[in-house]
Amino acid sequence: YNRHVINSIFSMKLKEDLNPVLLLLFQVTVWLYSVLAFLPSYLFSSVSESDAGLGSEQERAQRLKARSVTGHPAGPYRAMGATKRLVSSLHPGVDTLDKVFEDASRRFPDRDCLGTREVVMEEDERQSNGKFFKKVILGQYRWLSYAETHRAAACFGIGLAALGQRAHNNIAIFCETRAEWVIAAQACFMQNFPLVTLYSTLGGPAITHGLNETEVSHIITSRELLETRLKFILLEVPRLQHIIVVDDTPTEWPGYPRGISVHNMANVQGLRTKPENGKHVCPMPSDIAVIMYTSGSTGVPKGVMISHSNIIAGITGMAERIPNLGENDTYIGYLPLAHVLELSAELVCVAHGCRIGYSSPQTLADQSTKIKKGSKGDTSVLQPTLMAAVPEIMDRIYKNVMTKVEEMSSAQRTLFTLAYNYKLEQLSQGRSTPLCDNLVFKKVRSLLGGKTRVLLSGGAPLSAATQRFINVCFCCPVGQGYGLTETCGAGTISEMWDYSTGRVGGPLICSEIKLKDWVEGGYHITDTPTPRGEILIGGPNVTMGYYKNEAKNQDFFVDENGQRWFCTGDIGEVHPDGCLKIIDRKKDLVKLQAGEYVSLGKVEAMLKNCPLIDNICAYANRCVCIPRKIRLSPDPWTPESGLVTEAFKLKRQQLKSKYQDDIERMYGGK
Repeated sequence: YNRHVINSIFSMKLKEDLNPVLLLLFQVTVWLYSVLAFLPSYLFSSVSESDAGLGSEQERAQRLKARSVTGHPAGPYRAMGATKRLVSSLHPGVDTLDKVFEDASRRFPDRDCLGTREVVMEEDERQSNGKFFKKVILGQYRWLSYAETHRAAACFGIGLAALGQRAHNNIAIFCETRAEWVIAAQACFMQNFPLVTLYSTLGGPAITHGLNETEVSHIITSRELLETRLKFILLEVPRLQHIIVVDDTPTEWPGYPRGISVHNMANVQGLRTKPENGKHVCPMPSDIAVIMYTSGSTGVPKGVMISHSNIIAGITGMAERIPNLGENDTYIGYLPLAHVLELSAELVCVAHGCRIGYSSPQTLADQSTKIKKGSKGDTSVLQPTLMAAVPEIMDRIYKNVMTKVEEMSSAQRTLFTLAYNYKLEQLSQGRSTPLCDNLVFKKVRSLLGGKTRVLLSGGAPLSAATQRFINVCFCCPVGQGYGLTETCGAGTISEMWDYSTGRVGGPLICSEIKLKDWVEGGYHITDTPTPRGEILIGGPNVTMGYYKNEAKNQDFFVDENGQRWFCTGDIGEVHPDGCLKIIDRKKDLVKLQAGEYVSLGKVEAMLKNCPLIDNICAYANRCVCIPRKIRLSPDPWTPESGLVTEAFKLKRQQLKSKYQDDIERMYGGK
């Protein structure tokens, strides 16, 4: 069904443009290639699969991923490799995050670890509207080896102790995603300083709340964030004494309030511990490693307490789902490290000796906003093999490529459509298409560097159309994951050879899943053909709860076996093969006047596919309601009298002024 839908999406508009001669030529070429490639491909795959004891990708995709260990439809469901016992560590004895990095630096001392591109030139480029926009030309990546990174972190940790930071006392980091973030984090793990993470996009009140609630005296930040955000709230954080800036310049910081000292990271690394600072205290697995603050999108940000053992269990489960993960892989880091998805992904890479090259959404690709025209974006230079992304970024790539396809000539569009549909059919049968990959999709694949072999999606639901597009055009599987900050981002991840859409895979080997009836929403574990209910995640990856927020901790509980669980508030169904599908959310439903329930998430997901909409947020306002029997005027800018507020009228008028030409074109001059 999904394949039929996607084929329709890509063929409806182009069907009338099909050139019979080109169509015949394509079919003959594909037929000849299939005949010539079938026998060696069949023999090679048969030998390799028999040697490895594996079936084809199609057979592996159809295998059972998880099962209920009790036989009850409510679960708990565990991965087939962890039905007897959940797995909580990568290697014996490596039970804290400082040991993870120490083990990696011992096994891969000379291997590239963290990479940053040098800025060759910056210039202000004049736009068509007269405004100036900063553009950059970046050079090659400069790398720190694992041994160098470990030494830098160790020196920084000693320096922080020399500044008076004590074990078990919180320290904050408010910084963009960059190599220094990881070095600072590792320094804190080594010294047993609980690390308070704050999004670099947070506003002043949210930053103040997090710093005051955790009572930090030291904060690590960047020059830009200090001068544009942090500087203006310093007087509201009375306990703050030391600000450590990760940039090398400037070296002097005049004009800051009395009692607050500003230091450069390099200077702190040169300090030495004084006897009065006390002995070095090694962390225990149960000690808090991170207090991770949420984005605050639903209210005041909450701090989630995550222990060393929680994170190690989570990355153990994630790593098991990435095939052939090792030191030959390169990961591109650009998502916020204050988010559990990016932090976990980078720790997985560190534990396996991968390279991590840093980027940003503004410099990611050749067409990114800060990259000067004609110069290379980060993916083109780094050529990553591993990448994590949120659906919003993948949706943007999908829209941009399809816009380019629409601008192609008739022959080019026809070739793209034929190749797309052909590859989609081959993927459904577990076959590869090297001819189409090299002749048709090579240019599209080069947008992400051309070597991406695994792309992990998390943070929000990924549409079926976008997932299929990534599978086909970027020639790599998309692993959809499901997890929360409260579970260290770990819950489920789909297997790389599972090309089904709309599902998030089976439980990881570190966690298990149960379903609980939600009577009000009409979901029961006895539903047919699949059990449905609220998703509960249990395992060693479930965190310690919310920091200084007992009222919210009711979502956590411990069962009779001592297993810790978290009630997610998401509604799911478990398919016969053990895979989970998210179908609703308890807090996402809005009850209308007539008693119907509407899912705002589903409304948003549908409207995001509209080419006129870049992003959208749907919400319910009980003060603005339209009676069912009243029809709106055909003119979208003149709703019936009394049905909208004055604020809405004002906004409508502003939009009308801004988009008058577009409105007249869309609505025939009205």
